Amino acid sequence: MYSYLDIVRNVLKNGQWKSNRTGVNTLTCANVVFSHEMSEGFPLLTTKKMPMQTIAVELEGFIKGVTSKKWFQDRKCQIWTEWANPIKVQKKLQNNVALKSRKQIQIEEDDLGGLYGFQWRRFNQVYDEDDDGCITRYDQLKTIVDTLKSNPNDRRMVCSAWNPIQMNRMALSPCHYSWNVVHIDGVLHLNWSQRSCDLMLGVPFNIASYALLLLLLCKESNLKPGNLTGLLADCHIYENHIDQAQEQLLRDPHDLPTITIPDNITLDDGSQKPYNIFDWTHKNYTLSNYYPHPHIKLEVAV
Repeated sequence: MYSYLDIVRNVLKNGQWKSNRTGVNTLTCANVVFSHEMSEGFPLLTTKKMPMQTIAVELEGFIKGVTSKKWFQDRKCQIWTEWANPIKVQKKLQNNVALKSRKQIQIEEDDLGGLYGFQWRRFNQVYDEDDDGCITRYDQLKTIVDTLKSNPNDRRMVCSAWNPIQMNRMALSPCHYSWNVVHIDGVLHLNWSQRSCDLMLGVPFNIASYALLLLLLCKESNLKPGNLTGLLADCHIYENHIDQAQEQLLRDPHDLPTITIPDNITLDDGSQKPYNIFDWTHKNYTLSNYYPHPHIKLEVAV
């Protein structure tokens, strides 16, 4: 996937050093564009092995509006293990008779707060009885799905995870904070905007996740997938990822794999029903012809 590798190469060559909240400095470029035509294959990196099942589980959680860390962990997705609703973590710290560390409490707390999927499906809903936010609820994803079927040329099919009112209740402020789709002549295009872009760890996940979302939306609306574009604002490589980035650039990309979505969905209880994006699970896709280079180990900056 040359578009991604070109971005890595550019940041290594032209990036400027910048400090950040994690304490690990980054080489950073601003306002970088990733673009991929879905007709060329599914954009899953081949220059290192990617955990597609983990990516699919996380996307399923977003589509279903899941806020439980345990739900992800039960499906062998550990992405959110070290994150939690900061309000609940702070309350437990104040009542911390066992003298646990903040990190311990954060790992043990199940609630992730009103992050991505919550905002996709229940935008700005009051989160609990102590929430002083606005009492509203808006299902952005369902609105987009319904619009694709009733008025696909609409130019307002936008989904936002950025909610300043509830930011203090999110396990992590959304990195990829909005996405929208554009329909032209039977082809659906998707672009997402991302404020903070961990180029070696996060961005490859984001590319594959939004590509899969595009396929699911196309399946739902009987449209063909077109262009996938990511607008990457603060695009960076962490200092302790430099060697791995250089290693990846030495590897020749292989042909991209394909993903197919079945016409019938197998539910958790084993029963089947016709495809519906809201019933789709991480088990309902087939990844074919994926021949990646070996995995590259990277430390997460929390």
